[in-house]
Amino acid sequence: MAGQATERFRALMSAPEERFALDEVCLLIAAHGQPRLDIAAALAELDRLAGDFLPPTLDGLLAHLFGPGGFRGNLQDYYDPRNSYLDQVLRRRVGLPITLSVLAIEVGRRSGVPLSGVAMPGHFLVRDKVDPDVFADPFHGGRLLTAAQCRQMHRALTGGATWDDAYLEPASKRTIVIRVLSNLKVIAELRSDWTMLSWVMSLRQAIPGVAEAEAGQFRELMARFN
Repeated sequence: MAGQATERFRALMSAPEERFALDEVCLLIAAHGQPRLDIAAALAELDRLAGDFLPPTLDGLLAHLFGPGGFRGNLQDYYDPRNSYLDQVLRRRVGLPITLSVLAIEVGRRSGVPLSGVAMPGHFLVRDKVDPDVFADPFHGGRLLTAAQCRQMHRALTGGATWDDAYLEPASKRTIVIRVLSNLKVIAELRSDWTMLSWVMSLRQAIPGVAEAEAGQFRELMARFN
């Protein structure tokens, strides 16, 4: 299963942005940590969530997914790797800012509520494609934010680090995948889980730009297993 998931991941990473299957790519990442993962069932659950609310508006989507009893950020165990596995987010209804944002993006895509990911340093958000002045924070109940409030959040999270308006620009789907894998890399290192780190680094080697930058790290890691 792992070999097939890796090959499928590599194939999907070469797709153009407009046909990039973000949901499947994230599930393929999860399949490396869970060899028995049923990707088709997880995709069907996303379909089901998209069919459960009307009308298809941003407010409706956010209330549907992140209202009372809905999905939420995992504040109790932030570094649990399951927070980075989209199927586990669907099952457990908790996750990280980025996986909850992927959930919103993919349910929104299915239901006609177009969203972009926003890879703001320190905290991942989503941005309304219809009204790009509107942002939402899936990790904190889907609350709506203005650009000014995003800047305030960044200041609070980073201790006043320099702001760049580019932080609120839409992130490509490949950028989202890279950030999911970056989170898992950190988690694997914190847990000294060299098996996880090995497959995370292998997947990162399938991404142009990342592959070249981390080639030395990857060779060093692989030497531990030989």
